[in-house]
Amino acid sequence: QVQLVESGGGLVQAGGSLRLSCAASGRTFSRYHMGWFRQAPGKEREFVSIIYWSGLTYYANSAKGRFTISRDNAKNTVYLQMNSLKPDDTAVYYCAATPTPIYRLPPGLSDFGSWGQGTQVTVSS
Repeated sequence: QVQLVESGGGLVQAGGSLRLSCAASGRTFSRYHMGWFRQAPGKEREFVSIIYWSGLTYYANSAKGRFTISRDNAKNTVYLQMNSLKPDDTAVYYCAATPTPIYRLPPGLSDFGSWGQGTQVTVSS
């Protein structure tokens, strides 16, 4: 149970960059695994990236090499730096958190108990 608020979305041109932030309110943020998911119109919500409490990271193939996930435990914040953006990246991006172990890769929606409201990312061609 942690409150999550995403920010940093907007409209960018293809090839541009955007940095998303997710601010969390919780006493034990540093012990939470933090993930990013996205959902485009007419599509299911899909995994983008995760950073575990240890600092280890994992990316979906669509994000690998272009996106970077990071966290600042002192600020209770996780970030998603997105470079070389494509129109296919257009979606609502959601931050998610879980304090429990994850037994599969990539993580699934049900692995996360806390979700933010989402922030819109639109990439024009």
